[in-house]
Amino acid sequence: MSVIFFDIGETLAEPHVDPDGSLRLRPLPRVVPVLDALHEVRKGIISNPGSGDGAAARAAHALAEAFPGRFTDEALVHWGAKDSRGIFDRAVASTAGATADDCVFVGENAVERAFAREAGMRTAPHPVFTAAATENRPVFRVRIGVPDGQDQSTLTAAMDETEAVAVQVVSQRLVTAMATARGTEVLERSGFSVDVQGGVEDLADAEKFVSDLLARGEAVFEGEEPTPRTTHVINREDDGRLTVRRLRFMQ
Repeated sequence: MSVIFFDIGETLAEPHVDPDGSLRLRPLPRVVPVLDALHEVRKGIISNPGSGDGAAARAAHALAEAFPGRFTDEALVHWGAKDSRGIFDRAVASTAGATADDCVFVGENAVERAFAREAGMRTAPHPVFTAAATENRPVFRVRIGVPDGQDQSTLTAAMDETEAVAVQVVSQRLVTAMATARGTEVLERSGFSVDVQGGVEDLADAEKFVSDLLARGEAVFEGEEPTPRTTHVINREDDGRLTVRRLRFMQ
């Protein structure tokens, strides 16, 4: 049986800090139905609660208020930075018997998902794709064409009924999105054209590679001044893809 771990900010909910310093979480669209569909599945949290005394306690209280009865196993709730595979290894160990491959991490941040995969976990970039991750079905980057006679509202309605999530509205006739093969089929049957660009996690692995280069001081973004340690130049394309150009090999 799978164990599903979720990030909170920008994945499950939008955080708000009230004037008195208390934290509130506003569930994001489509999240609650996903959690309801997983009512028999063990669920946990891997999330950074922020800094300051009592941050984890405030986050735990806000989580319980926003999602009552849905994250009740405290052993599966892990607070901390997701800047290495360590917190994901600890999450797997907390399941009391599940293997890393039985565990799924759902989070919007590509680099964090790459750390989770280093720990052997499956990953999903949005709660909508949780079932796909448990079934080892990939999520793709897609470009959706909106034909004459359809508009953004009909596309949104179609996406809300399947495994598809919009990323960017490029124009009234073009939207970039994430979708599974099932989601792609539903959208095509609804009259939209869908151009599959590649796997979402392929892009995530590229972003992790870039993040590591930047952390080591070995890369700069296009237009920045190279340093003596610079070996790569990074460019982000219009569709969000990262391309990396090697300048030289380290001596």
